[in-house]
Amino acid sequence: MTVIDDVRADGVTLEQIQTLFNPRTIALIGATDKSVWSLSIYKNLLNSGYAGEVYLVNPKGIEVHGVQSYPSIAALPERVDLAFVMVGTGVVLQVMQDVADAGIPAAVVLTSGFGEVGAEGARLEAELVRIAQEGGVTILGPNGNGYVNLASNTIPYGLAISGTIRSGGIGVGLQSGALASAVIQLIQTRNAGLSLLCSMGNESMVSLTDVMRYLVADEATKVLALFIESIRKPEEFREIAQAALAAGKPIVALKVGRSVMGAKAAQAHTGSLVGDDAVMDAVFRQAGVIRVNSLEDLIVTADLLASTGPLPGPRVGFVTPSGGACELISDRSEDEGIEIPEFTPETIARLKEVLPDFAAARNPIDVTGYILIDGTLAIRALETVDDDPNIDEIVYIAELPHVVADHDVAVERFARQAEVMRNTKKPVIVISNTLVDITPAGREVAAAAHFPTVVGGMHHGIAALGAAIRWSEQYRAARAQSAAPAIELEPLEVESAPGEVFAERRASLLLAENGVPTVPHVLVTSADQAADAAEQLGCPVVIKLHADEIAHKSDIGGVKLNIASADAARTAFEQVVEAGRTAGVAEPAALVQPMRGAGVELIVGVVRDPQWGPVLAVGLGGIWVEVFKDSTLHMLPVTHEQVKEGLRSLRSAKLLEGARGTQAADLDAVADAVVAVSELAQRLGDRLESLEINPLLVRGSDVEALDALITWR
Repeated sequence: MTVIDDVRADGVTLEQIQTLFNPRTIALIGATDKSVWSLSIYKNLLNSGYAGEVYLVNPKGIEVHGVQSYPSIAALPERVDLAFVMVGTGVVLQVMQDVADAGIPAAVVLTSGFGEVGAEGARLEAELVRIAQEGGVTILGPNGNGYVNLASNTIPYGLAISGTIRSGGIGVGLQSGALASAVIQLIQTRNAGLSLLCSMGNESMVSLTDVMRYLVADEATKVLALFIESIRKPEEFREIAQAALAAGKPIVALKVGRSVMGAKAAQAHTGSLVGDDAVMDAVFRQAGVIRVNSLEDLIVTADLLASTGPLPGPRVGFVTPSGGACELISDRSEDEGIEIPEFTPETIARLKEVLPDFAAARNPIDVTGYILIDGTLAIRALETVDDDPNIDEIVYIAELPHVVADHDVAVERFARQAEVMRNTKKPVIVISNTLVDITPAGREVAAAAHFPTVVGGMHHGIAALGAAIRWSEQYRAARAQSAAPAIELEPLEVESAPGEVFAERRASLLLAENGVPTVPHVLVTSADQAADAAEQLGCPVVIKLHADEIAHKSDIGGVKLNIASADAARTAFEQVVEAGRTAGVAEPAALVQPMRGAGVELIVGVVRDPQWGPVLAVGLGGIWVEVFKDSTLHMLPVTHEQVKEGLRSLRSAKLLEGARGTQAADLDAVADAVVAVSELAQRLGDRLESLEINPLLVRGSDVEALDALITWR
């Protein structure tokens, strides 16, 4: 059983969602000539070419929208598959009871005035759901505009749609009613292909994850585009996102509502590194979800991926008609991590035969304004680049015509280009210069010439290309990883009290027992013992206050460094225990550790996010934690390679590489230690509030936890 076909705990199944989105008959409940909503929905259904019957229900049984209505649901001549409910809030419950009594399996509730308006509305919504569940009705909404299903030519959508929408591979889920029409308009103006668009409403029964599940299973959908305000079922979201990645269906998401969450654990520095939006980034990154920051990027990126699917690699050849475009492409490609390799000598020699003498045969290619004289110039350059072994895919900068003087001539010209692109060995992505509307004339030419998708604008198009390349790499890695057997971790029971804090000694012992390298220490309760320990470990040493109730010992003078002799150890012991007494510690003791030399200090912490569970943070540690806040976040479980990738993404990564002649860190050794910490956190389960190592000292292949802190829930 997969996440795509399992039954949800609250009873909404994939079969129910399929019935909702593919009804054979529809009834519009509350249809009236006085309502622009009613007329819009009816026209949308008629204009879409919907093949089923559409019945109108009006309590007066009068003619509505030019056809005879029925006075009640019970009076309908047959049982319908979908009821579109647009009656007043005060009668929705009775109407839903009538829908249930009639055996109608699905309903879209347009009506507002429910959970979105406060406590009384929430009570009404709960009653609405109760009636629906008892009657076997699946509700989309309330307070939602409905959906557009072009795969089945079914558009029970509450706002007017002017013009046509091209059927295609983009499936859209929106937690916004007002923006749904704006997205539809953007899809239309970019001539993107839509499979399904759903406006979620209040998600009283059908949730965003239900729609995601449907889209992953839907053969017509190639890519998911999501506008997200909140994720109500985190585990379900992650599971479906992973299923989408495994199925090769990219998810592009615009997540709004950024905020900074309070520290997850007051005892730990890690809490200051982990905020709501940073966690969301980590969730998306690990689940293979492409995060964008605008509606334009949402649709442009989805449009590109719907046309290409997984791309073979990061090395791109560009064919453009402009030197300025080459400069812009170079800048944006660097921003996005896209490689622009040099062409082979063979390709350069062939390009010199194709291009005019004054054009440079280099990547990106500027075919120059000579294209106005020789209209085949750019497409011949593309054919040449297609043979270059240094290139994974090709970007072709081109525009569809805005106006057409001679339709047949335009179609013939674009058809010749389209044929070449269909026959290339490498994927070709067509990107326009700017994000302008594709006019009806341009759409007609593209359709007649079978011209490929034209991605909107170089700025947004290169961003989309970079996202597509990164997603493709993650898709291949996920496929390779799926072949490896999953590792089951045994739960670990640790004796601790609720809210208890394990300071350095107990925390370090627990870490060491579970495969995390830690610096050795000796617990001492007297000055003489401190002197003996210093001689045993070998000076210089560090002497630290041992007191679980003091989380940050250095803040109160409880840490003494570079203790060079036994006598100095006696003095340091007295100083740190006195600092403990001053801070209220009843019976202070001390830890003696060998003093370690210079290296890179990292922080490794696990903190429990209230929505997503344990979050691993790895970053620059020591005294720099809260100064630079340079960290990478991961949701657990995390792999060795994911940790290494995160380390390379740090702003301070140069320190790990061996900046200015210092010793380079062994990233594999660091990743081993971090994975051991993450696995320990998983084994400790829900009782763990936070686990922190600060610092984790890295000196080449030597990796040691110098200090640790564990807080229990």
